Amino acid sequence: MTKSVARQAEADEASRVRQAFRPVLKQSLSDRLARRIRNMIRSGNYREGDRLPAITEMARRFGVGHPSVREALKKLETIGVVDIRHGAGVFVSRSQEVLVMASPDYAGTVTRKLLLDLIQARMPLEVESITCAARHVTPEFLARLRELLAVAAQHLNDDEQLNIDAMGFHREIALASDNAVLAQVIDVLQALFTDEQQMILDIQGSREEDQREHQGLVQALEARDEALCARLMREHLDRVRQAIVRWNPAEHPLAGPAGS
Repeated sequence: MTKSVARQAEADEASRVRQAFRPVLKQSLSDRLARRIRNMIRSGNYREGDRLPAITEMARRFGVGHPSVREALKKLETIGVVDIRHGAGVFVSRSQEVLVMASPDYAGTVTRKLLLDLIQARMPLEVESITCAARHVTPEFLARLRELLAVAAQHLNDDEQLNIDAMGFHREIALASDNAVLAQVIDVLQALFTDEQQMILDIQGSREEDQREHQGLVQALEARDEALCARLMREHLDRVRQAIVRWNPAEHPLAGPAGS
């Protein structure tokens, strides 16, 4: 092979590599529609739980067919922006821009280390979350937190529902922080580890003590005491961490698939 032929072969190979890894800039119709629907949610002041216009109305408004709108909505449902309820309509699940999301394919094995890692990850996030919330919390958020505590008090003997209430409580504090990234990262942890959070609730034992600590967090938020909020949240999560460290799976097995 001559040098010129070899150089040409190398050039052809380099061109193929560039083509293989070139950015894909073209968006499908459903991708473009999904972006327009998200813009519609933001510009239309839709809030979480609001019902969107009917699919037929959106198809007419955007000048496309019904299947294209349905495909776009499916994409938005996958990333948690909308909730498609058959027979009821399409509702906003998240009005803010989605910055981070949980992998829908995650299926991990639960171990003591995973539970400890989860608490360790939550600690700095939720301490910062409640510190920010102390600066930005509104009467509406405080009323919502008190409402969540009242609901949780009715479910102290129902671990599944109590877990939902507890996660909702911590999520509401994250929303009150007025930090969209922080709130969504905490959302992702909750979405990834819902079952693990319930196992932690089972391990830590006293639901009443957990409830009292949540009440203390609300009182610190009402006082807008940032230092107290941070200390109480750190102590709250550290108590959970200590319970996991003490946990003996052989003596106290869980309903879920956990290991030591």
